[in-house]
Formats: sequence, structure tokens, C-alpha cells
Amino acid sequence: MQPKQYGIFSLPVVVGALGFFVDIYDLLLFSIVRKSSFRDLGVPESAMKDIGESIISWQMMGLTVGGILWGMMGDKKGRKSVLFGSILLYSLATIANGFVQTVDQYTWLRFIAGLGLAGELGASITLTSELLPKEKRGIAAAIIATSGVFGTIAAYFVHSLSGEDWRLCYFIGGGMGIALLFLRVGVLDSGLYDASKKSHVPMGNFAMFFNNRERMMRYLRGIFIGLPVWYVIGVLISFSDEFARRFGIADFDQPKALMLQYVALVFGDMGAGFLSNYLRSRKKTLFIYYGILSLFILLFFGLKGGGTASNMYLLCMGLGFGSGISVVYITMSAEQFGTNLRATAAISIPNLVRGFLPLILLLFQWLRSEHMLNNYLTAAAVTGAGIIALGIWSVYKTPETFHKELDYLETNG
Repeated sequence: MQPKQYGIFSLPVVVGALGFFVDIYDLLLFSIVRKSSFRDLGVPESAMKDIGESIISWQMMGLTVGGILWGMMGDKKGRKSVLFGSILLYSLATIANGFVQTVDQYTWLRFIAGLGLAGELGASITLTSELLPKEKRGIAAAIIATSGVFGTIAAYFVHSLSGEDWRLCYFIGGGMGIALLFLRVGVLDSGLYDASKKSHVPMGNFAMFFNNRERMMRYLRGIFIGLPVWYVIGVLISFSDEFARRFGIADFDQPKALMLQYVALVFGDMGAGFLSNYLRSRKKTLFIYYGILSLFILLFFGLKGGGTASNMYLLCMGLGFGSGISVVYITMSAEQFGTNLRATAAISIPNLVRGFLPLILLLFQWLRSEHMLNNYLTAAAVTGAGIIALGIWSVYKTPETFHKELDYLETNG
């Protein structure tokens, strides 16, 4: 049904890659500028950790709400409309972030930016999954995800080269997003989507994920598979300076750790895309990467960060490489559902994964409280072990999708 000329370097893939570059730049920028922006806003050093966790949680809640709304719109109005709307919203919110004067303003604007950021990756993966043959889906998704990861590297260097001018970092991110809107003009919706609109099957009905037990479990497992990624990013890396302090490691730079983790994530995502194509299996690839990630989590805690800042940076890179499953699990999510629910699933699932971060942080905070383990490091390790176990179970229960054709619709049954 699709034109054969759509390849891994076609316009939808290239534009999706550039869009995800800006998306990740904005998404992780707060973690990079957190301390410099807090100091400028007069936040006491003792309150930075708690306020940082709060703002990240609000941003992730924005991603959760936005993931559901943009996902439904992607199936009701088209994948292209999501790409336009989401970029415009997060670009304007990011520019506004450069003008904040209070923590409350900062929190609300990160929430609004989260709403906008929710639509980008899932819509791009959905569109390329429908435009490209199944043999090229993983590679195209790898190109998109890998290009996006460079956004974090860019954010780190912009922050460093600007003399830690965090306001300028936000202005640049918003400006790049506005520029991207002009590239979206040439992107078309897929033929699968255009054909499905002519059917009488409900499009983008979020309630359909919960009116059928088998479909609901497909949906929930898609979320659980991605949770280890945000355990690493949102806990181990975002607060790696706190872990370094408790490991007794001096002169550790958290923004550098985040940047290095994403450098490794580039290779992890690209490797996962090609490996799933080589093995012709999404599931085997996920199990291999879970094994790598589990090994580096054990080393992270067992070696107490390696004893030096340099060794801890290397461990963070290992965690980043093992976390490179976004390509596989988002593609797998898109392949799990029919055309009338595909965008809703592929956009909402990765954002609900991000949206689970506040719950992960709450679990971590509860476990480290004096009423439970009363130990920061042990609580973090136990939290990670539980999340990895949940991910492994979810992959085991999920059907293989590599060879699956996508031209079908979900019914209410």
C-alpha cells in the first residue's frame, strides 16, 4: 500500500530525527541547568534536591497528560498534526522558561513544556513504521532515536560554552523548535492511516485500551518494558551528584555525567536497532540489553561508583548503553496495535513511561525513609531491581512483533 521509495533516509525519517534532536535537547535541559538556574533564582543549596525532584515530577506529569492527548489526536486528526502542534507548544514554553523569575513559574512552564514534548517521538515512530517496510522499521527508528540523543550532548555544550547561561540555553532550544516547523510542511500522513479513516472503526479511542483485557495487558506491558530507561535517567543519572557524594567521590560533575550517558545511549540505541534487524527479534534484543543494564547497575552499586569521578563517568556510560532500548520498545509498541490505535499507543506509552518517574521517585523516597530501609543507596538499588524484574516479565509475556504486518484495525471486542 505504501510507495516503495520510502527508505531509511527519506524525508519523514530525516525530519523525525531532527525533531527528536530538539525534543531531547529540551527534555533533558532542565537536568543540565538545574543547579545553575536554581542558584540564579536564589534556591538554597539544601533545597535543590527536593525542588529538583518536584519540578522533574511535574514535567513528567505534563508528558503523561500530553502523551494521552497527542496520541488520541494522532489517530483522530493524523500523525502530521501532532508533529506540528507538539513542536509549537513546547517551543513557546521553552522560550518562556528563559524568562522565569520564581520556582512556581519554572514548575508550571516545565509542565507545559512536558505537554508539548509528549507528541514528538511517538508520532515520528508511528509515521515511519507505517511508511517503511517492516525490515527497515527498526533501522529508521534507530536513526531517529540516535539523532535525538545528540540533543542532550548539544544541550551540555551549549550550557558549558555559554558560561552556564541557562536562560540562553532555553532560548536556543525554543528557537530550534520554531525553525523545525518549516521542515514539517513536506511531511505527509501514511496511506495506512488515510485508508483507515474511511472505515467505521473508532479512531484514537483511548478507552479501547481498557475495554478488552488482552488489549489492556498489551498496553500495560508496553509501559513496563520502558521503565528501566527512566529509572536510570531520572534517578541514577539525574541525581548522580548525590550518589557520588554518598560514594565518597569528589569533583563529580552531574551535567557531564548526563552528557556522557547520552553519548553511550547513542551507540546503545543504534546497536539495538541493528541488532533487532540482525536477530529478526525485538524480544531477544530487549533481553540482551536488560542483561547489559543489570550488569552495570550491579557495578554502579557494588563498586560504589568505581571510587573516582573518572570511573563513575565510565559506569554512567555503561548505564547509558544498556538503556538504549527506546528504539526497540517504541517500535514494538507501534507494532502491537492496529492503525486506529497505533498513534495513541506509540505516543502515550513512552510518555507514560516518563510519567511513571514521579511514582518511581515516590517509591525510592518511601524505601529510603527511616520507617523502611533508612538507606539512600540500598533503597535506590532495591528500586532498580524491582523495575528491571517488572521489565523482564513484561518482555517475556509480550508477543514477538518483528514480522507483524500493520494494515489492520482494532475493534471494540
